Amino acid sequence: MSNPLRDMEKPDVIFCIGTNMTEAHPVAATRLKKAMRRGAKLIVADPRRIPLAEIADVYLPLRVGSDVALLGAMAHVIVREGLVNQQFVAERTEGIEALMEHLSTFTPEWAEEITGVPAADIEEAAILYGNAERGAVYYTLGVTEHICGVDNVQALCNLVLLTGNVGREGTGINPMRGQNNIQGAGDCGALPNNYPGFQAVTEPAHQKKFKEAWGVEVDIEKGMTKVRALERCGEKIFAMLICGENTIVSDPERDHCEEALKSLEHLVVIDVFLTETAELADVVLPAAAWGEVDGVFTNTERRPQRVRAAVPPQGEAKPDWWILSQIAKRLGFAGFEWESAKDVFNELCQVSTTYHGLDWDLVAEGKHHWPVPEKGHPGTPVLHIGEFPRGRGLFVTPSYRDPAETIDDEYPVWLTTGRRLAHYHTRTMTGRAVGTQYLVPEELVEVHPDDVESWGLEDDGMAVMTSRRGKVLVKVHATEKSPRGTVFCSFSFNDVPINALTGSGYDPITDTAELKVCPVRLEAANGDS
Repeated sequence: MSNPLRDMEKPDVIFCIGTNMTEAHPVAATRLKKAMRRGAKLIVADPRRIPLAEIADVYLPLRVGSDVALLGAMAHVIVREGLVNQQFVAERTEGIEALMEHLSTFTPEWAEEITGVPAADIEEAAILYGNAERGAVYYTLGVTEHICGVDNVQALCNLVLLTGNVGREGTGINPMRGQNNIQGAGDCGALPNNYPGFQAVTEPAHQKKFKEAWGVEVDIEKGMTKVRALERCGEKIFAMLICGENTIVSDPERDHCEEALKSLEHLVVIDVFLTETAELADVVLPAAAWGEVDGVFTNTERRPQRVRAAVPPQGEAKPDWWILSQIAKRLGFAGFEWESAKDVFNELCQVSTTYHGLDWDLVAEGKHHWPVPEKGHPGTPVLHIGEFPRGRGLFVTPSYRDPAETIDDEYPVWLTTGRRLAHYHTRTMTGRAVGTQYLVPEELVEVHPDDVESWGLEDDGMAVMTSRRGKVLVKVHATEKSPRGTVFCSFSFNDVPINALTGSGYDPITDTAELKVCPVRLEAANGDS
């Protein structure tokens, strides 16, 4: 995120795209509501009529997977209406000429044919955002979980750069992270192409730095993503360790995923509970839960915060850092002689440029946003003030392309997936809570009432939903949240494995699965089980 969460209360115009914020980030969404009470205008772009759409000043119900067309058309209107921040573009960007030529064909009328959003509504949204003194963009996985996820984000960046809505309070481009420490995991180097602090593994200076810091030869090649690792199971990869993830339920192409893990000679899972993935493991190592450990989480606004053990770990459970260091020692690796979470975090601060001015005691205050490059630095709540890391911001020219699979006569319905307020991810924890079970006891496929009737389904009846990869039996819920021709499910329930259907394609740059778009067909169950 370029801006802190407190800035959500400061924009004149807020543009939320691909984010069901009130359900996926309900606490943060309260700040958005405060901004609206103060007079801020809200633009919402989402295929479903999510709760945010009900309070939006402009709602853009785009077809799943058509984000680039919508965003390009909004940029086209901003240029056409003379809303470009010429001073910002001249002083802080490059590539505007190529973008202008690229946008000439992205008319609102053209985008209407692709997105299904009326051209007049696209124009209204673009003019509203383009006129904002402080405009802020918020997005989540609805933007990134596509084969064109990188293109979608780049198209959003174009809007931000055209209007100069970055590097100031109440502006920015702000991805809302999907888990409480996803940002922290990336900061620590849990990425195949970076050392801690987002230092590229292919850069010789970084290789030298970490060789000296760790006292060992370092691998100078990029690692592989989980997608590629699962493809190689049983052929080039014969052992795998999975820590804190229920891969079987959360990943696309469930059958392929399960087959890959079963082909391994040795699978180790570290988790708090015996998940569906852990049941496949040769060895399960019990992890301590969040309330049983000391440590640091870095949240979506780049703010590291201490967590403190409230109770001791139960039974034989141990903190993740301890388990991983013990495995490393037994594999013969040096440098894992930590005695506490404090030791681990302080090492991160020594080697990471973004954390370098922090340490265990400073983080206890919970007031710094990285980067904190040196001791005494106050932190950086707002990024990109005055200059971008590369110098000038670069306009790019993403082209529209269809999803990996599109609807046809055999699979005429768009399926999109996401989260529900009552359950988190694969229900490893929330599925064990009586209250959340009471609120949402089972998986439902949300279908527009007109589609329920025309497809021969029944509200609260069972349906068979089939894709090119598999089929599931699921209960039907008639609701106008879903537009005609599009249905929605979460992936939380193992007994209705929605991700047995998904997995039609992956972004070529990030290997992110296209979980938000999957052509399916729905038929009344008629006794199927």
